[in-house]
Amino acid sequence: MLDRKNLFELATVVAKANPASTVAYSYNENKFSYSELNDTLRTELKEIAGTYQLYRENKNLVFALIETVIDEVLPKKVLDAYSMFAEIKTFGQGEKPIFNQKITAAAKKRAKQFITKVGLAGVYEVFKLDGKSFEITTTAYGGAAQIGFEEFLDGRVDFADLIDIVMEGLDECIYIEIIKALNGAVSNLGATNKATKENFDEAEMDRLLAVANAYGNATIYCTYEFAATMVPTEGWISNEMKNQKWNNGYLANYKGSRVIVLPQSFEDDSNTKKVIDPATAYIIPTGGNDKPIKIALEGVTAVREVENADWSRDIQVYKKFGVAAIVTNNLCVYVNSSLKA
Repeated sequence: MLDRKNLFELATVVAKANPASTVAYSYNENKFSYSELNDTLRTELKEIAGTYQLYRENKNLVFALIETVIDEVLPKKVLDAYSMFAEIKTFGQGEKPIFNQKITAAAKKRAKQFITKVGLAGVYEVFKLDGKSFEITTTAYGGAAQIGFEEFLDGRVDFADLIDIVMEGLDECIYIEIIKALNGAVSNLGATNKATKENFDEAEMDRLLAVANAYGNATIYCTYEFAATMVPTEGWISNEMKNQKWNNGYLANYKGSRVIVLPQSFEDDSNTKKVIDPATAYIIPTGGNDKPIKIALEGVTAVREVENADWSRDIQVYKKFGVAAIVTNNLCVYVNSSLKA
């Protein structure tokens, strides 16, 4: 049986490994597939939690393993998902989440900078950013999910699936806070940076792109519903673009600007209330200024168990993080009111 250090290293490798890769991990001259790694981890965990008695004796070790893996994997997951427009930093428990903000000469001359961040009682507040650094308030976020640890031990699910169940909720929390911060920042944009129309207006989108492109290469972030409406005048579309629209449902590039479709989800099982308003598109320049979204991950993940009356178990996971949006006059927003949820 592996000692604690090697067990935790193995679990982290499995969580990070690509199941589709022929070789998921190499050590010296030895090469291992994902299934080999996962089966080895399953065998090791059966040694400490293969029965109810063993699980009861060692569940704190199992929780510590899940906490360690999440703290290793979550920052990279967040980085991969949002790094194009977000700066992500990890801070120790109790360490002040300080971000240094580059105030460009153009910003000093042409615009004030504002920060949108969570205030008391979870209300997003807007502050004028006068200095070159600021602190982000972090809050403990979490959720509960019934995680079938026995299913992993029995071979019905992989460890990566188990970790994904835990991280999916945390990632969605971060995503929701990003959208809240962006929407809070929009109120401080000048009229030149906004457009609200009852449909997609090509001329208005082109105007906003011209504003954003003055600060860097503009990228359009929107939902699938919005992207599907971004069709220029019919006679202007080539056959290649028609094929792309037919195959994808939207154009992945609009007049030189990438179109990034934000993942949509629902707040409940009725599929009636959407997490993101499909009417709004954010036009964010990259490469010209600091990234407008700041994400602070603080401290370690905390895991605890709640046993239900029927002996099923809810695994509750908590992670402290904070999100803020920095706005100059480089961010633009287009609202297609016909898509309002």
